[in-house]
Amino acid sequence: MSTISNEQAESALQAHADDVNQRDLSHVLSKRAAIEAKAQRKGPLRRFLEDIQVMFSMLGDYWNGRYRAVPWMSIAAIAGALLYVLNPIDLIPDLIVGFGLFDDAAVLAACLSMVESDLATYAAWKHQQSSEEDPA
Repeated sequence: MSTISNEQAESALQAHADDVNQRDLSHVLSKRAAIEAKAQRKGPLRRFLEDIQVMFSMLGDYWNGRYRAVPWMSIAAIAGALLYVLNPIDLIPDLIVGFGLFDDAAVLAACLSMVESDLATYAAWKHQQSSEEDPA
């Protein structure tokens, strides 16, 4: 069995991101623990754990109105990628031991490539907010 191509990952991401709405954003935020637990296991998702945590932080700040300096398409891409990770039946079903999470990792990688600058801008903003709250 071969791994997923970049084109397939980008296509899957686009399909999920195109349909994301406010309800989906709420749903993915409610599934944070499950998605992070899935990424914490050994396998191809583990290397994305820190990125997933930053993604969730940005989604949460966006949802709560604290951070809006990001295009909706980036929010939709992140939510779409995380919803894809949550779905056990996708291009390569998660039940296929040894291969099932490779497509999830590829979709996350495609998403990170797409929103990298928005995540970096958000991380700098978040760091500044933390510094202002704790000036010690």
